[in-house]
Amino acid sequence: MSQAVIHNKTVYLAGQVGTGASVAIQTREILATIDALLAEAGTDKSRLLSATIWLTDMATSGNEWGVAVVVVPVRRRRGPRW
Repeated sequence: MSQAVIHNKTVYLAGQVGTGASVAIQTREILATIDALLAEAGTDKSRLLSATIWLTDMATSGNEWGVAVVVVPVRRRRGPRW
């Protein structure tokens, strides 16, 4: 299975899974993998359109956000809001 596919200048990534001991460590691993895959495709997270995080246990919800908020850039929305 391909880890990344490019179609019409859009990069689609396969689901990524971390193996670390905690959700925060797994999140760092996954984001590093995403960085590497996007770099191979000639782009980066600043052009990210969408991301979905799946958790196996909602009790761990929130542990990944401290990591993800620091690593994934936040862009201001341009144009009209619908």
